[in-house]
Amino acid sequence: MPSEKLANRERRRHQGEHRVTLEDVARHAGVAPITVSRALNTPEKVSTKLRDRVDQAVKTLGYVPNLIAGGLASAGTRVIPVVVPSLSILTFIEVIHGIQQTLENAGYQVLLGSTDYDLNREAALVDSVLGYSPSGVIMTGLHHRDTTIDRLRAWGRPVVELMELGTSYIDMNVGVETSEAGACMASHLVERGYRRIAFLGTGMDRDYRARYRYHAHREVLERAGLDGSLLFQNDEPASYEAGRRVFLEALEAQPDIDAIHFANDNLAAGAIMEANRQGIRVPDEVAIGGYLGLSLAEHLTPRLTTVVLPRFEMGVRAAEMLLDRLAGRERHAQRVDLGYRLAVREST
Repeated sequence: MPSEKLANRERRRHQGEHRVTLEDVARHAGVAPITVSRALNTPEKVSTKLRDRVDQAVKTLGYVPNLIAGGLASAGTRVIPVVVPSLSILTFIEVIHGIQQTLENAGYQVLLGSTDYDLNREAALVDSVLGYSPSGVIMTGLHHRDTTIDRLRAWGRPVVELMELGTSYIDMNVGVETSEAGACMASHLVERGYRRIAFLGTGMDRDYRARYRYHAHREVLERAGLDGSLLFQNDEPASYEAGRRVFLEALEAQPDIDAIHFANDNLAAGAIMEANRQGIRVPDEVAIGGYLGLSLAEHLTPRLTTVVLPRFEMGVRAAEMLLDRLAGRERHAQRVDLGYRLAVREST
């Protein structure tokens, strides 16, 4: 079989407009193309040894089988898969709206997929949608399985990763500095004079962006000589009810908490509504800060102080970057920082 160095050269040769073909896989595995076809479509008709050789070649080259007919497959369909972690919370709704409106105005359709913050599920979803030859893909975040990254890079069509910014991305990247946004709220609470500040979140084992914000929050507090270790969380999805429960658990465990930094506005809203039911005065007894900038934040009593992300604009920009690449137009940057702002209201 070809060496790994040769495989790398072959993979690079097929990046861009030249996709890895079934014949490339056959050549790499040292078998006939019909054997590759059988191994992929009717594996029970191929020996285990040959299947293993074909599977290894597929993984090494990043081969994506076409599930639609020739000419259409080579040109790409006018469908753009958009992969998000969840559809059960409000975080991604405006982002999706921005993407959908921009792509549909350009004659493309959105195919929406949800991973439930599961990178294995994301990898399987990507493998599935690429087989239908979309024109490009929009992904959430920068953390993916290595196989997903390799597959998308070898695929050679436009990929935009959004929400967070990083120095290592597959193709194009638009979002905000996640850790800086977490530090922003923590700094605001410290500057307001709060000294027993907790961070509250849910599902943080899966939601690594919330973990990043917590680590930045903790660093700010510790630099100020404060205890940054006050963290309360559970495993359920973010919701008003989850925010209510974690809020009460935190106050019961640490009655001297004077401010709470919530991982998102959904949780913070649940806490404010529960505080009103319990007669807990916000911010006199405990201040509350959020993250996202949901429209609901302006309609709570008291109104919620939060870090506002340009979520609709983020979706629009991601779609525009992808469309520019498809049209062969020159882009100003492959990485776009849309920034955020702190909206200070009565809850702090």
